[in-house]
Amino acid sequence: MSEPAANPAATSFPTPTISLPLGLEVLRTYSGVLVCLEILFGGLVWILVASSNVPVPLLQGWVMFVSVTAFFLSSFYLTLLVTGLADRINTDWNFLDVFYHFLALLFYFAAFVLEAATTAANGGAHINSLPNSTDSVLCITFPRGNIFTVLSYREYSINVAATIFAFVVTLCYCGSMVMGFKRWRK
Repeated sequence: MSEPAANPAATSFPTPTISLPLGLEVLRTYSGVLVCLEILFGGLVWILVASSNVPVPLLQGWVMFVSVTAFFLSSFYLTLLVTGLADRINTDWNFLDVFYHFLALLFYFAAFVLEAATTAANGGAHINSLPNSTDSVLCITFPRGNIFTVLSYREYSINVAATIFAFVVTLCYCGSMVMGFKRWRK
């Protein structure tokens, strides 16, 4: 008897190319730690911007979109690696890793710049409570640019923290992209 003919559709897919270990071992690599930091600090950016009541929706709407989208995509990516499902999907994971982290780096850098612009646009304006009164007074100094926001001290502090964490997340995505590029070029 002869052997059954091989199904050409089943053999036309390349084997998955992935250099990272699968399972919990991925968390012991620098790339795995950076993805965890991306998720942690990206979630902080999301929470901080949302808690500032989004005083400038045009600028901070993009920051929210980027932080929420990157948070879920990075969580999904880490889930694929930890569960080992990445080995079942036939694709070049090293290229997808570089491509995803490059796009996330570009988007997060833009989000960082917009969040910094929102924070810097406060222009020295602050809200003070009048002594012995429940009324507040708005103190405005000469604005330095075209965009001018009036933030309470709490909102200003939250936006400063969001700007710092957005920069940290940008650095994490940059590190992940560089390490992914080195893996992809091997």
